[in-house]
Amino acid sequence: MSGRTAEISRATKETQITVTVNLDGDGKSKLKTGLPFLEHMLDQVARHGLIDITIAAQGDLQVDAHHTVEDIGITLGQAVAKALGEKKGIRRYGYAYVPLDEALSRVVVDFSGRPGLVYSVDFPRARVAEFDVDLIHEFFQGFCNHACATLHIDNLRGKNSHHVAETIFKAFGRALRMALEPDPRMKEVIPSTKGRL
Repeated sequence: MSGRTAEISRATKETQITVTVNLDGDGKSKLKTGLPFLEHMLDQVARHGLIDITIAAQGDLQVDAHHTVEDIGITLGQAVAKALGEKKGIRRYGYAYVPLDEALSRVVVDFSGRPGLVYSVDFPRARVAEFDVDLIHEFFQGFCNHACATLHIDNLRGKNSHHVAETIFKAFGRALRMALEPDPRMKEVIPSTKGRL
C-alpha cells in the first residue's frame, strides 16, 4: 500500500483550489486559504491523522467564506478518494473520542462508498474570531460527498466554541488515521462482502 498520494485541482467562478495529500505521511501541513481559523483546524487533521496535506485556495472571501470552506472540503474529499484507489487492505472504519478541557467530541467514519453526514453539534456562539462556525458543517458535507464516506460527528459537551471545533477536527483526524491505515490481516483484500467499495 505504498504511494497513496494524490493531487486535485478544482476551479469554479468562486474558488480555485489545489489539494495534495499523502495518506502515509508524517502529519505535515502547508496551508494557504486566507482563513486562519480553518487552517488551524486543518493542521489538527494533518497532525492527528498523520496525513501530509497541502492546500492552496483562493476564493471570493469578499462575499463570505462559504464557497471557499465548502470547496476545500470537496477538493480534500476528492484527493483522499483518489489516494485510496480501490481501498484494498484498509481498515475502512475509524472512530475517535477527543477531549479539550470541558469539550468532548466523537467522530466515526466509514469509507463505504456511500456519502452521508450525520452532524450533531451545537456551538455556544456563532463565530470563533471572524470564522462562522456554521461553515464547519459545509466543510464536512463537501468532504463526505466527494470522499464517498459516511461520517458521524457528535459533540457530546462543550461550552467554548473554539474547544468544540478543535475536538471535532482532532477526532476527525484520529478517525481518518484508523480507517485509512493498512490492516495487516486484510492484506490486499477490499474490506466489503460486495467485493468493492
